[in-house]
Amino acid sequence: MSKSTRQNISSGGAYEAVFGYSRAVRVDRHIHVSGTCAPAGHEKSDAKTQTLAALDIIGRALKEAGADWSDVVRTVVYVKDMNEAENVAEAHVSIFGDIRPASTLVQVDSFMRVWQKVEIEAYAILPAG
Repeated sequence: MSKSTRQNISSGGAYEAVFGYSRAVRVDRHIHVSGTCAPAGHEKSDAKTQTLAALDIIGRALKEAGADWSDVVRTVVYVKDMNEAENVAEAHVSIFGDIRPASTLVQVDSFMRVWQKVEIEAYAILPAG
């Protein structure tokens, strides 16, 4: 059996080196994107804007891994306030539309930065061949 190929992808985020993780990891056809929040500069942004900013970072990681939104099969969305779910959902559907990956929405108590409202993980599988 041949050895799997691995590609670590960095977004240059400050916490990647501090905590020792990659924004995304591709192993063969599988791509796992770490939990991603809106970057600094979004301290006063609403949940929908923060969701779109996080998805922008995820989209760039997917592209570097050779994937696009249509390859995403699962997302996990963490929100600080479930009352923001509709705004977060609007941003999510604006990206995924008819792709409709499997998804989970979970409310959490807090994030690393007190102003953050949403964090998103994504998992993609590239087509065979």
